[in-house]
Amino acid sequence: MIEPVESKGYFVRLLTLFHLICLINFSSVEARTRHHKWEVKYEYKSPDCYKKLIITINGRSPGPTIFAQQGDTVVVELKNSLWTENVAVHWHGIRQLGTPWSDGTEGVTQCPILPGETFIYKFVVDRAGTYLYHGHYGMQRAAGLYGSIIVSLPEGVSEPFSYDYDQNIILSDWYHASTNEQAAGLSAIPFVFVGEPQSLLIYGRGKYNCSLSTASGIAAGVCNTTNPECSPYSLTVVPGKTYRLRIGSMTSLSALSFEIEGHDMTVVEADGNYVEPFAIRNLYIYSGETYSVLVKADQDSSRNYWATINVVARQPATPTGLAIFNYYPNHPQKQPPTVPTTGPLWNDTTSRLAQSLAFKARQGFINTPPVTSDRVIVLLNTQNKIDGHFKWSLNNLSLILPQTPYLIALRENLTDAFVQEPPPDGYDFANYDIHSVAKNVNAASSNRIYRLRFNSTVDVILQNANSMTVNNSETHPWHLHGHDFWVLGYGTGKYNLSCDWRKYNVVNPIMKNTAPLHPYGWTALRFRADNPGVWAFHCHVESHFYMGMGVVFEEGIEKVGELPSSIKRCGESEGHHRP
Repeated sequence: MIEPVESKGYFVRLLTLFHLICLINFSSVEARTRHHKWEVKYEYKSPDCYKKLIITINGRSPGPTIFAQQGDTVVVELKNSLWTENVAVHWHGIRQLGTPWSDGTEGVTQCPILPGETFIYKFVVDRAGTYLYHGHYGMQRAAGLYGSIIVSLPEGVSEPFSYDYDQNIILSDWYHASTNEQAAGLSAIPFVFVGEPQSLLIYGRGKYNCSLSTASGIAAGVCNTTNPECSPYSLTVVPGKTYRLRIGSMTSLSALSFEIEGHDMTVVEADGNYVEPFAIRNLYIYSGETYSVLVKADQDSSRNYWATINVVARQPATPTGLAIFNYYPNHPQKQPPTVPTTGPLWNDTTSRLAQSLAFKARQGFINTPPVTSDRVIVLLNTQNKIDGHFKWSLNNLSLILPQTPYLIALRENLTDAFVQEPPPDGYDFANYDIHSVAKNVNAASSNRIYRLRFNSTVDVILQNANSMTVNNSETHPWHLHGHDFWVLGYGTGKYNLSCDWRKYNVVNPIMKNTAPLHPYGWTALRFRADNPGVWAFHCHVESHFYMGMGVVFEEGIEKVGELPSSIKRCGESEGHHRP
């Protein structure tokens, strides 16, 4: 017998439960799973008219763009058909909340994918924005293994700016030497640097001067400027319309200046975070960064215009990268009547620093940082030698990744997989001269890591210094996996622990996942250690990271769920693998 219900509260609770069930069902319908099946392999291509082996995904470089909506699950089934090389792919800017094993960082979060094997990455894209993916094994990003991730807002939610069309552009630099040749030179005694790139690519297309290859004795036909693979990328626009250009940099070495002839741009997004809009003529962009800019097609529509990229921060030895900003109905390959710009002065650090300082969080979308931090780590960036080999170091330690990935070693309590002693939080502040070559350039190799208290607030101060070349300090774009950080400030000279924190912007700092460290300067970052896992933090210049320019953070490892057996195929983890 059913008892009569006396209270209206019961009906209220029942109705609330019904609505909740409906919302859950609605959300499960709205959040979709996006499946991708990729084959990674070497193929002969001519992105800059020079034919060479490059790494492709399903025959393409850049690889397929992943399109998803906020809250979707992305599943990538990746087959390694390189046959003689391992592979791993990092999802750059995706925080991997709850899935640290899908971050794709070989040696940190997973064992590499062996030749012939298939590995499944599965993760949720939790925020809208413009992101990237790329190889994270050896130097495979420089071989063409990269692409874009575009995450849209949920249905019914609008951006805080308006535009008519959305376009994606990915920038890169390009070498004719293979990545194996480059890595061999970096590891050699005497040291052989990779040098400046032969070309700059816009959406995988550039143009090398083939007469140079002929003069170098390269076989005829290897370089062919009539090859359609290297015809300029053309971005077609309709007169009077406004375009959102999502621009990402996957350069292996070069910092770039991007501009569109005769057109101003308004910056509105950086690394998936809204920017308080400001107008620019040229955009400085460093490896690993993404931006959205708004451009209105408001110039003379009877002609086309150049879109260009030029090297900055290093003395250029690479020609301008060219694309065509094509006004419809002009032919997409119709050459503009003007000479392409060579961009700003390559060594104008003041201009680049000013643009870095101009980025602020957009009003209405400010995520205010904690006023103070629980820990301050100062990382001195230096070039060093270890047993005669050239290296990059942080606080005199050059990172080498262990055979057993940190995530596995820590989660499975394999304490002998790496040195347990933590690295130092600082350097000899009083006596180190950042403007001179160090008196002792020798450093040590290390696989030590920083253990962070979960949910603590951490400041990282990146301090630049002179390299082993007199009067030289390089630009380093630093990328943090698993997080965004607040960019609290930039400065010149040596960071002063007692007073420079007063210069911080704690009111409306921009949040990013990648930020530059300018020559002889410092960059101050703050982040919350609230994502259980093990996360790399490193210079995004491919050769610099290969030479040890990175550190690793652990936080909340005890909160990480059971690790997939598919990531345990190397080092001591093999004994913990369950088929």
